[in-house]
Amino acid sequence: MRNTLIALATASLFAAPAFAKPVPVVNSNVTEAEVIAAQTAWCNALVSISTAFREDGREAAATLAGQVLDAAYGYNLGPVLFKPTLTEAPQTFRTTREGALAYFVGGNSAFPNDNGFALKGWTACRAENVAIHIHGDTATTMGNVTISNANGSTTTVDKTWQFKKGDDGALRIVLHHSSLPYKAG
Repeated sequence: MRNTLIALATASLFAAPAFAKPVPVVNSNVTEAEVIAAQTAWCNALVSISTAFREDGREAAATLAGQVLDAAYGYNLGPVLFKPTLTEAPQTFRTTREGALAYFVGGNSAFPNDNGFALKGWTACRAENVAIHIHGDTATTMGNVTISNANGSTTTVDKTWQFKKGDDGALRIVLHHSSLPYKAG
């Protein structure tokens, strides 16, 4: 009898999958490839905003920048911890979409010191990571971003990003810190 029960139990292990209904599996883990793709998309967007400004003016650049902010940043999730490269007190930090848009394209009287970082004629952008830390549905990166203008001049900034994967599977920036490298002396 015992052998029969063992045989039936063993057989049921193999038969059960044949009768089981498919179960949806949700995996919100971030991958390194998704992080690299998000950084590349950010760089491409920066260049595209500069191009839109050069070819069609500030309004076209602002429209595109707004679309980029909605797709790439997590302002829909709450405040984004954004510290742009070229800002000063009292508006150093940009936790709102309005503040981020002003930084990238200027033209907002509430942010009078913003001239539009994305309007500086950028023609190329490349992110290079020193480290990537992935933990479930978030990824934090640290490294450099090098941007080039039409004259071939380059600027390299230190960059830290944190991405969060949303329910829609998209990575969005929830932390963005950028600064010019320190030069001693």
